[in-house]
Amino acid sequence: MEGRSKKDEFEKRDIPPVLEKLLALDVEWTKRFVSFSLNFVPIRSLKTHCKFLEYSCHGLVWLSALLAICWLIDNPNYYQTQMNLFVGLILDIFFVAGIKAATRRRRPTIDDSFLTIGPDKFSFPSGHASRAFFILCFFTALDPMPLLFWPPLFAWATSVALSRLLLYRHHILDVLAGITLGTLEAFLICILWMGKDTSAWVMSWLSDEKLPSGSTQEDLF
Repeated sequence: MEGRSKKDEFEKRDIPPVLEKLLALDVEWTKRFVSFSLNFVPIRSLKTHCKFLEYSCHGLVWLSALLAICWLIDNPNYYQTQMNLFVGLILDIFFVAGIKAATRRRRPTIDDSFLTIGPDKFSFPSGHASRAFFILCFFTALDPMPLLFWPPLFAWATSVALSRLLLYRHHILDVLAGITLGTLEAFLICILWMGKDTSAWVMSWLSDEKLPSGSTQEDLF
């Protein structure tokens, strides 16, 4: 008990009264929003898919899948998309981790936490929401996919953000902050955008089997 109290005392922070009141309102609004939303059949049906949505936007899943695609699809035409998306996903992880470490807002109490991937216990901002909206902005503004895929992307990103509330993983302000962060990350990647030559060079640096010419480094000597 003594060790626990010391830990709680260490993690306890002085919060300005105005911010404390806002956070309390956020908790109350989140509970009311979720309770109200579950009155609608489509949203109740969405809740049954929330775990799938959670896994579909997990950072490990996206990074692993992207790295696998980089190895399986050795096509210089895709290097630019692959490298810029990779940098964006890495930046998202760092930004979310940094902000969570600084704010240290506790997650809402949940009963199925053993199903959650990872040890993350802080709530602000929502990493799933930031990642979902970064990916949405990436494939609709930075490196646009055909218009046919835009509606599913919008529906997926919105559903991911909403699922964070329905699963009670985050509060409303956490999700809104995540959406804002993901949008800003897309703007940052737009500024840092790597061209074809740079992307090909980075890919060749990561693996000597992926040079712009399609040759290995051994073939150059």
